[in-house]
Amino acid sequence: MKSIFETGDRKIFERLVRHEDTATFESGTVHPVYATFALTRDAEWCSRLFMLEMKEANEEGIGTFVTVKHISPAFIGDTVLFEAVIDELKENQVNCSFTAKVGDRIIAEGRTGQKILLREKIEKLFESLQK
Repeated sequence: MKSIFETGDRKIFERLVRHEDTATFESGTVHPVYATFALTRDAEWCSRLFMLEMKEANEEGIGTFVTVKHISPAFIGDTVLFEAVIDELKENQVNCSFTAKVGDRIIAEGRTGQKILLREKIEKLFESLQK
């Protein structure tokens, strides 16, 4: 694992809300707005941008938690700006806080956590749980 970031470092990610990002389930579309589950996926991706630079070729990031407070809707065609900020670095654990905005309006905030582990360790863990 490369120690190239510190607490307070930031990553930015933009998502153009698409129809496939809306609150749609087996029963159909609930609302034609950015779904909480899609927003959560994109928040985790923004935080993962740190992992992509930190991990070695034989390592991978694995999520440990996500918390999301969904405050306001975003509509199809809106551009959502995510900002992830490292708020805790401890050994191989990287925890971030994030905000998601449409313009100046905050639509969500929360935290994510990831660990960097050897790929081999992750594979062994998954194999042990599938038996």
